[in-house]
Amino acid sequence: MPHAPLKLGMLSFAHVHAPAYAALLRAMPDAALVAIADDDRVRGEAAAREYGADYHGAYGELLARDDIAAVVVCAPNVAHRTLVVAAAEAGKPVLCEKPLATTYADGAAMIAACRRAGVPLMTAFPMRFSRPVIALREMVRDGAIGDVVAVNATNHGSVPPGWMTDPALAGGGAVMDHTVHVADLLRWITGREFTRVYAEIDTLLHPGLPVDDCATLLLDLEGGIFASLDPSWSRPKSFPTWGDVTLEVIGTRGVLALDAFAQQIAVYSDVQGRSRWGEDVRGGVEWVGYAGGGDEGMLAAFVAAVRDGAPPPVTGEDGLRAAEVALAAYESARRGQPVPIGDVRT
Repeated sequence: MPHAPLKLGMLSFAHVHAPAYAALLRAMPDAALVAIADDDRVRGEAAAREYGADYHGAYGELLARDDIAAVVVCAPNVAHRTLVVAAAEAGKPVLCEKPLATTYADGAAMIAACRRAGVPLMTAFPMRFSRPVIALREMVRDGAIGDVVAVNATNHGSVPPGWMTDPALAGGGAVMDHTVHVADLLRWITGREFTRVYAEIDTLLHPGLPVDDCATLLLDLEGGIFASLDPSWSRPKSFPTWGDVTLEVIGTRGVLALDAFAQQIAVYSDVQGRSRWGEDVRGGVEWVGYAGGGDEGMLAAFVAAVRDGAPPPVTGEDGLRAAEVALAAYESARRGQPVPIGDVRT
């Protein structure tokens, strides 16, 4: 028997992923986006009009609504703690955009608040719901390449707009933005925790940018597994797509290579267009994916967990473990030496 749509609200429309989430929620048969709260009135009202939702200028107004069963937080990174704790105290399950937090203390406080309130906290890691990633994980877990020895990974992208390059709001640059996706995948695929991070971090590709835009991370995991990661914002505005997520997993009996967004068609156009960030770009080549990146599966899993009263498939603890890797990378670059993961928990 079909269920009545689960009513959801969004706390802030600041993040670049917010429009995609809103569009997917609106299209889901078992969910309904009914309200958007944003302290930026112009942005919030525009989003509410576009997606057919109520607008609230105060977050507390939305959280006080009895009809809203859960919320999605798409605020600037440093605001996650405030909004997640407020949602927990209002009894609302939360899906929080990554990175979960910009400090260990904030992430731990968010998890503790949701635990006290008895509400689930899910971290927005859509790559866990990517079909190519799921297939790779199943092969690794089935022993297709023997024991995992090493991983070479990338999560390249282009410089995002607005507050995401403001260190006071984002908590960092490319390392904060792109490390967490791959860190989460490595934990999920291998079943091992990170133990140590060494990082070289700089701003070289976009002079004058107030945050880092390039890095190389060397990561140690339990059991002697080691990995390298390039999370740099190395793609220009005119690049055919936003970036990539790639993994080369080396085992004792073979190698698995993943390009999570390789399923795409090339569109050649002479028409002036818009970049992923909404900027005018000249006509050229665009890579249009047809396999999806996992957003739909992630949102469906959150809605199902809320409806069924089940634990979310990606927890707040998962979000914090991934954020620790980015925090340890910044600390390593500051010290100029490898940093144990435990050092960022003190």
